[in-house]
Amino acid sequence: MSNTDYDIIIIGGGASGMMAASSVRKNKKVLLIEKNNILGKKLLITGGGRCNLTNEEYDLRKLLKNYKKAEQFLYSAFTQYGVKDSLIFFNTRNMPTKVENEGRVFPVSDSARSVYNVLVKEIKNKDIEVLSDTKVLNILHDTKQVTGVEVEVNKKKIILTSKKYILATGGTSHPETGSTGDAYDWLKHMGHTIHTPKPSLVPVKSNDAWLKKLQGIVLQNVKIHIFADGEKKNSKKGKILFTHFGISGPTVLNMSKEISDYLNLKQKVYLSVDLLSEYDHGTLNKTLTDLFQNNSKKKISNILGNVINKNLISIILQNTKIDEGITGNAVTKEMRMMLIENIKNLKINIHGLLDESEAVIADGGVDIKEIDLKTMKSKIIDNLCVIGDLLNIDRPSGGYSLQLCWTTGYIAGNTQ
Repeated sequence: MSNTDYDIIIIGGGASGMMAASSVRKNKKVLLIEKNNILGKKLLITGGGRCNLTNEEYDLRKLLKNYKKAEQFLYSAFTQYGVKDSLIFFNTRNMPTKVENEGRVFPVSDSARSVYNVLVKEIKNKDIEVLSDTKVLNILHDTKQVTGVEVEVNKKKIILTSKKYILATGGTSHPETGSTGDAYDWLKHMGHTIHTPKPSLVPVKSNDAWLKKLQGIVLQNVKIHIFADGEKKNSKKGKILFTHFGISGPTVLNMSKEISDYLNLKQKVYLSVDLLSEYDHGTLNKTLTDLFQNNSKKKISNILGNVINKNLISIILQNTKIDEGITGNAVTKEMRMMLIENIKNLKINIHGLLDESEAVIADGGVDIKEIDLKTMKSKIIDNLCVIGDLLNIDRPSGGYSLQLCWTTGYIAGNTQ
């Protein structure tokens, strides 16, 4: 390994770094440095290993609203390389995709390995030199430029130099994959403002004992309300997953930052889950009345299976203190009202969030006002691009994080 000059050195072989390498123009001498022994370690576990690679929202204004405060800064970037470009990139490389709920796009194979394979093959086709299992010790710089990258190879320190550098080391979510926030200190020393990273899209903890009975159960199309100190805050509709530690799923993840804010204020937080959001109280009352009348000799535990997930029946009956052995003709109006209240308002007490090791993303990072998002170039260091999760851009789950990686990676790799 020599310290030969390169045209581009890319530091970080995750999603954005791999896309940057895939997008470089021909006849460029490029080095991709990765601290793990393989590229794309986090990419391979994203979306539970299925890889939600983008979101099929072609209306740019609607798409960018999901990036919240960064919306106004991202128009140029997503005009250059957006959702359609990402789909064309993967589809034309023999990776068909499919669209699921809320526009989430997955490979037809349901495997992140398919996405990984496309990127690795493209990197090989571009003759990109890959230096894996290599730790970057420091980024050398003066007040205007990066002057070199200090790495350790075979227990020897080597300084590698290039005309241009792309920093793609990722944030702090899933540190077991190598995302330990190394670049934040380097960028701070260069003069960049760093917003402290915190877990953003992260599962929610609850010590309610009854939740453990539901581990692995998924409920679709439920409405979730956040309450903080007894006051109703925000509501979202979607999917919820019960786990051994509490609850997760896309809808819960997208509410987790707001939940975290209330918990940090020392407020008592609980979620109210409407199991049958398509029914109002009157419609549900009539539905239950008819079911009990038409199944007068059947046990209530069997009758309720017509309207709610069977795994929830014992919990609803326990909450309402109704004997699961009584028959339909023994259900009183008072019992029916208690059932409706619990079905429409199943309470889950929140006791915290999981840590960064379980976060889908961590917010925080480089202040985007210090990055020219048309080129991904630093406004402080002339020959440096900053991309992907290193940027302080908040976004929900649903394919938006990887699309940000594809967009910023493409622009950085393609920009002269």
